[in-house]
Amino acid sequence: MQVIGLCRFSYPAIGGFQVEHQSHAERIAFLYDDARLEERFRLFETVALPSLRAQTDQDFDLVIVIGSCLPARHEARLRDLISGMPQARIEQHPPRRQREIMKDVLNRARRDPTAPCLQFRFDDDDAVSVDFVERLRSTIADCPGLVARHKSVAVDFNMGYVAEFGDEGIKAAEVHSPYNVAALGMYVRGGARVTIMNFAHHKILRFMPTVTLSDAPMFVRGWHGSNDSRQKPVKSLDLAPLTPAQIGEFEARFAIREDKVRQVFSAT
Repeated sequence: MQVIGLCRFSYPAIGGFQVEHQSHAERIAFLYDDARLEERFRLFETVALPSLRAQTDQDFDLVIVIGSCLPARHEARLRDLISGMPQARIEQHPPRRQREIMKDVLNRARRDPTAPCLQFRFDDDDAVSVDFVERLRSTIADCPGLVARHKSVAVDFNMGYVAEFGDEGIKAAEVHSPYNVAALGMYVRGGARVTIMNFAHHKILRFMPTVTLSDAPMFVRGWHGSNDSRQKPVKSLDLAPLTPAQIGEFEARFAIREDKVRQVFSAT
């Protein structure tokens, strides 16, 4: 079964942001601000990509959507980061309504639209466990009754970490976060054009059966100044430096190395 991941790398969609801007030009200026993009690139390099490169099941596709107006130097840097990763490809698109364009991207990514597929969203500042694709596939295989009766079924791995990354290393807190973007997947029946982008992630349980697994940490959510959700007041988190055991867990489960984080975030 084809597994498709969708990553929006600072794509300047029309709508789809928790924080609104006065004009689309203002939104593009915010997204492409040099300091903000530098932070996103560092997170993509040290947090997001390592977890995908280390997947125990390498049979998946990752579509990275960028704006056609992304400056060439940033596009070149992005292409360099994903070099040697055959699962990943970049698609450039002009600004469009977020759900409209993302649904189109996912449906066009299906090699055989008449066959079922699995889908997941992947933010450029998050990580998933190295066995995420394997477990997503096996969980759906364990649910033949649900799959037979429904055109879509969600799989929610709701245990993980919220973490802050910087030149001093990693600070984190373990969290239980149902229906978060990270480590949320969806089965789609063959012939159906519904996608994981049809639904707000926290409302997906209203539209289909969901299978919840809480047996192991399966995601790391990046927590930093350019989070869309943090442009408004949000509840503070009690993050603490990783313990030696957690340093090992982050490397084993998410392929995130604290020494690499320190190195990349210390670069000038």
